[in-house]
Amino acid sequence: MVQGIAMSEAQADGAIEDRAIEDSEAVSGSVAAGPVSDPDARQVKMKTRDVSVFYGEKQALFDVDLDIRDRMVTALIGPSGCGKSTYLRCLNRMNDTIEIARVEGQIELDGKDVYAAGIDVVELRARVGMVFQKPNPFPKSIFENVAYGPRIHGLARNKGELDDIVASSLQRAGLFEEVKDRLDEPGTGLSGGQQQRLCIARAIAVSPEVILMDEPCSALDPIATARVEELIDELRENYAIVIVTHSMQQAARVSQRTAMFHLGELVEEGATDHMFTNPDDKRTQDYITGRYG
Repeated sequence: MVQGIAMSEAQADGAIEDRAIEDSEAVSGSVAAGPVSDPDARQVKMKTRDVSVFYGEKQALFDVDLDIRDRMVTALIGPSGCGKSTYLRCLNRMNDTIEIARVEGQIELDGKDVYAAGIDVVELRARVGMVFQKPNPFPKSIFENVAYGPRIHGLARNKGELDDIVASSLQRAGLFEEVKDRLDEPGTGLSGGQQQRLCIARAIAVSPEVILMDEPCSALDPIATARVEELIDELRENYAIVIVTHSMQQAARVSQRTAMFHLGELVEEGATDHMFTNPDDKRTQDYITGRYG
């Protein structure tokens, strides 16, 4: 049984992002092995069963059963207010930062209950990092934005190792060549797309196991969106990624699995190509084809 806390999905955003900065969105843990030939056979990284969320007296999520597979992108789609972001926040207990929420059900990471007594929530959020809709770099230099997580987790023994981690993370985020000569400049001085990639570099600086992305491209222009989508495709070789998106085209481009939510319920989940060409539920078909949304 899982117990946490929240208010309304819209009201939760600000408090969650503030707390996330305090927790640094650092990510740590092991990186999975190489690719598996059959995507459906890939290891389940996170398992959720009968997950329900209550905002005060209002129930926002109803008995969701969903598996998050390793080294794959799972897209969460559905109309606004259907529970996608609420579900996403359950995976690293971000809903705990809200005062009137209750989360029930079972959520496991590598077979261990993330809501069990004695679980270190900061460590959990280290293993399950998050990238938000609006880029939120720290009011620090580009270098310090990326170095913050490895430094507080003691992952570098000296300045040389820290420099290597920062450079490697920026390279993996596709940003190093653009900022290598101005690492001492404020991260807030970058363009919107660059700031989002900086937040991704910050998140992967200590090798996460799972990366959660809540509409990471909604505030970006088409060129920046394309770059972030390319980055997501590259990152899935090493991480389990869950992305909330309102763009059906984006879900089709970047994900291998898609889960459709409607009115707080998980309508269906399956391989993305199947979901977009021959969904099992008429509500999915209607949403994908634009009949509602």
